[in-house]
Amino acid sequence: MNLTPADHLGAVERALTTITRDGRELRLLTVTRTYDASLDDVWDALTTRERITRWMMPVSGDLEVGGRYQLEGNAGGEVLECVPPERLALTWEYDGQVSWVDLSLRPTESGTLLQLDHSAPVPPEMWEQFGPGAVGIGWEMGLMGLAEHLAAPDAERPPRETVPDLGEYLWASSAAWGEVDISAGADPETARAAARRTAEAYTAAPED
Repeated sequence: MNLTPADHLGAVERALTTITRDGRELRLLTVTRTYDASLDDVWDALTTRERITRWMMPVSGDLEVGGRYQLEGNAGGEVLECVPPERLALTWEYDGQVSWVDLSLRPTESGTLLQLDHSAPVPPEMWEQFGPGAVGIGWEMGLMGLAEHLAAPDAERPPRETVPDLGEYLWASSAAWGEVDISAGADPETARAAARRTAEAYTAAPED
């Protein structure tokens, strides 16, 4: 069954809260999605180098606890914990900033539930400008890629120029994260303005 962008949008649950880690206040963003695939298959797709390349991007490094990984053109970090096939914890290091990503899996009647928690220290001015969608949209698109891969695991990652226009999806996802921010206590006008700016940033035409 081919999933539409609207299907992917509705398949995700979003949450937002604030936590403390090592005495610092962090924003904790949570994305969950259930896949029509076995626990072992989802775990293998998340942790096998060749499969990661097919649904996300090429990865290099030592994919073992204590090792360091690097996603091509994106974040890198350290593998902090690996408990097959249930839990994976990483640092997420990008542009001089360090945050934490925790992935957990559990079987359900319809497949496998994946929960992704991303906790990060965010400067107040950055949060006010873009809100949670700046990170949330990226993870949603990653989980979309994982869904497509699980449905056709032998397919290569499609070239960028063949990916369909996701503008409407990106605007809807950003708006959804704005509403999550409001539910977490943000001022509605501020949160929705940040969501608009985030959607504009994601859908802006690339510079020549």
